[in-house]
Amino acid sequence: MTTNILFCGYSFHTNGYHSQHKSGYPSYLFRLQTEGHCEVVVKGRKVNLEKGDLLLIKPGDHYELLVKPGQISGDFHLVCEGTWVDDWWSRSTKPDIARIDLDEKLLSLWRHIMIEKRRPLSIENEEITDYLLRALCLTLERTVKEAVTTVNHPYAVTRMMRYIEEHATSALKVEDVALYAGLSVSRSVHLFKSSVGKTMMEYALEIRLSAAIERMKYSSMTLEQIAEECGFGAYSYFHRVFKKKYGVAPGVYRRTE
Repeated sequence: MTTNILFCGYSFHTNGYHSQHKSGYPSYLFRLQTEGHCEVVVKGRKVNLEKGDLLLIKPGDHYELLVKPGQISGDFHLVCEGTWVDDWWSRSTKPDIARIDLDEKLLSLWRHIMIEKRRPLSIENEEITDYLLRALCLTLERTVKEAVTTVNHPYAVTRMMRYIEEHATSALKVEDVALYAGLSVSRSVHLFKSSVGKTMMEYALEIRLSAAIERMKYSSMTLEQIAEECGFGAYSYFHRVFKKKYGVAPGVYRRTE
């Protein structure tokens, strides 16, 4: 299955701007508002976009964009097509507009695509941009789902999850997670459990076990080294939680995989 990026860039408007596709946008359009605000019309519905609003347009959708004179509006945008994108779009319902966290990893993906598109055309570049576009689509999809899951607290829970994912294999403290989310410890603990369905430490443990399995499969590290590197500390603790989760000891699991 193929992908094709027709355009990828960043726009910053200060003197007004207007574009319209009343007869239907010709391709897929992803547009993420990062600064200021603007007005769009999607499928006949007028909406004011603010920082963090993600716009997802499919071929044929009525679309208009208006930045009024004197307004400031900055956005990342990408126009694409291809059979892989068709399949990705059709496998789940995509909202026209979603409020998401402006995660630096997501923005970095967008910037990486922009840089690759500026390079002289080559087969290698096409392959790289193909994988980067797929990564961006999947990341946007996950980010939107997380935003919907935490609709009453659109940023705090997502920020806590990202922090735990990045620090699970180190000495993770609930206090640090709460500080990163800008919440009290008690509030962050309650909010995380009610939204995710598990405690922060349970979530961190799942990530540690996943990291351990990856190293067991693809490295020659000893089980003791894996236990330490993945944040379990003592091997005895790693052995206990691994067996409880998977029903076999780490050594048995490694030999049978």
